[in-house]
Amino acid sequence: MTQHRISRTAAFIFFSFVLVMSLWNISCSPAEQAEAPDPAQIGVGDGVPTFEWDPTWPKQPLPDQWTIGGGMGVAVDEMDHIWISHKPNDITALEAAAAADPPQAICCIPAPSIIEFDQEGNVVQAWGGPGSGYEWPYAEHGLTIDYKGHVWIGGHEAPDAQFLKFTRDGKFLLQIGRSGQRKGNSDLQNLGMPSDVSVDPTTNEVWVADGYQNRRVIVFDADTGEYKRHFGAYGNVPEDQLTLTTPENVAHFGASEDTLPQQFGVVHCVKISLDGLVYVCDRENNRIQVFDRDGTFVTEKVINPDVIGAVSNDIAFSRDPEQRFMYVTDHASSKVWILTRSDMNVIGSFGFAGHFGGGFIVAHNIATDSMNNLYVTEGLEGKRVQRFLYKGLTPAE
Repeated sequence: MTQHRISRTAAFIFFSFVLVMSLWNISCSPAEQAEAPDPAQIGVGDGVPTFEWDPTWPKQPLPDQWTIGGGMGVAVDEMDHIWISHKPNDITALEAAAAADPPQAICCIPAPSIIEFDQEGNVVQAWGGPGSGYEWPYAEHGLTIDYKGHVWIGGHEAPDAQFLKFTRDGKFLLQIGRSGQRKGNSDLQNLGMPSDVSVDPTTNEVWVADGYQNRRVIVFDADTGEYKRHFGAYGNVPEDQLTLTTPENVAHFGASEDTLPQQFGVVHCVKISLDGLVYVCDRENNRIQVFDRDGTFVTEKVINPDVIGAVSNDIAFSRDPEQRFMYVTDHASSKVWILTRSDMNVIGSFGFAGHFGGGFIVAHNIATDSMNNLYVTEGLEGKRVQRFLYKGLTPAE
């Protein structure tokens, strides 16, 4: 009798456990699947990529009472680690009160210029700053991790005329250009406040968006720094004077390419797609121009033509084999624009102006990881990096 009661009790507990687990699977599994869509499916079907702000990334506070200045670059390496560059010189005395002598508060201390995070938001390592054998930029700008795992960084304020190459642990490898030596667009040795680089794995060439003072894209050998070629807007010979878009020629865009400036304004990014096209952010002219590897002009697109300002800051591509979508940070309107890469038509956007999570103060740089999540750094007063989780394709409105 006692054994029977124990058996019945055990059976009741067992079947109750099975029922609870079944209900848990029914309620939780679909949600978990919805939160983690297959990234390979981004190139399949119709719809617009959608994203959700991730409040858990990166982990806060940063170690050693660190704080960061304006976010000037972001990149994702082959391990899916996220790298950022920032400007310690942007950090105010109040923000770095712990670095005062004597300390004025418990927090904070400026972090090293380059920080590597893992997918969980932990700091893996950090380094950067002046050292032997190279000229560290006055104002850090851009960040690229090339196909060999090397780290590239430049600078965008006088006297920056150089881009630097390091190993992933901060060992100096190469400097292109010399600080304070900028001599204009005809100078083939020095740069002019360069803003970004991309390294082409097919040719082992480094493409430089050059930049804030010069009006060109210039190409070097990625190992030796040997000059290869350069070009301006539409493949023209670059000129030194700054030419910017006006409301009149934006309104007439499409009637004739002559209605837009024939020279770049601020050459703010250069990105190379898997099919060998070169995308150039002409920031102050609100446009992206596309070229072949030899510098032949292919097409262009004005982004957000309703405003005149720093619109096309940076570009990232979706991670499907066709790189079906591209994402463009809009400095002026605090947005990320979503475009179809084949025609560069805008099909969506996200973001708003403000310091709250998911908003932007100067949306500066952008990168994608293998799961199609997005990472955005913010310059000037933004001083942060945010992650936006890929949530799949939704029907276009």
